[in-house]
Amino acid sequence: MTTGTIHDIGYRHYQGRRLGRSYLLRSLYVHNLRSAWGLGRPARAKVMPALLAAIVLLPAVGSVAAVALAGEADALIRYSAYPTYLQPVISIFVATQAPVLASRELRFRVIPLYFSRPVLSLDFVLAKLAAMTTALVLLMATPITVLYVGGLVNKVPDAGAHLRDFSLALVGVLLFAVVLASIGLVVAAFTPRRGFGVAAVIAVFMLSWVFVQIVQGIATARTQFDLAGWLGLLTPFTLVDAVQVRLLGAERAGGAVPPGALGGLVALLVCAGVVALSIAMLHRRFRRGADL
Repeated sequence: MTTGTIHDIGYRHYQGRRLGRSYLLRSLYVHNLRSAWGLGRPARAKVMPALLAAIVLLPAVGSVAAVALAGEADALIRYSAYPTYLQPVISIFVATQAPVLASRELRFRVIPLYFSRPVLSLDFVLAKLAAMTTALVLLMATPITVLYVGGLVNKVPDAGAHLRDFSLALVGVLLFAVVLASIGLVVAAFTPRRGFGVAAVIAVFMLSWVFVQIVQGIATARTQFDLAGWLGLLTPFTLVDAVQVRLLGAERAGGAVPPGALGGLVALLVCAGVVALSIAMLHRRFRRGADL
């Protein structure tokens, strides 16, 4: 007659340090940031972000080369205008990478696994937004930095003014990044299919810009210049450009912007409202995803 045997498999209580909420938040942020650039994913996932980053960087390199060959500082692209000039490429980057951060967990229904740990749903949203914002800052700030360093190397006149313009442009880049990331993540989170998410984000950015350009053209033709400026708040790139022009002293790079400092303040408040509303919508979307 066989008898059972009790084996000591060595279960012990965990005696290590509890890393806590900050470690979880930091880990989520790093994971999402790596995902935005295709790191830790198959090689095909790295192609699109690397290609778009190269395209964004190319005009800056060409501008610095033109300054070096021609010796004219005017050939250097204005720092604050760079994101607006590269609007289509930046929009494509947001459209292709936002679904990676916003819809994969929803598509594979793994949100409950995250929330089964001591991860707050708001932390989950903020980590994704911070990661997408950082990815966009890296995308836009790198060529601007190349422009600035290239200007210094080529000894452009009034280095102090260039430093001031460069610093203010970085503030504008941060604002561009957080607004575009917020809108892109919200749009992408409402469809679990990546292809639909890409198309939806591009449609929001491009169609809103085309619509505003048409309406602004009509308003300008009828000498309604103030109305044309206020209509610029309806598209993300012109919205942020209005803050740069009216509050940071930059030159206008896109369509018409609201008049005066009041216009810049209203544009800044609209940016803050867009980010806050996006966080609330993402929080609600992921909470519903966890309940499915």
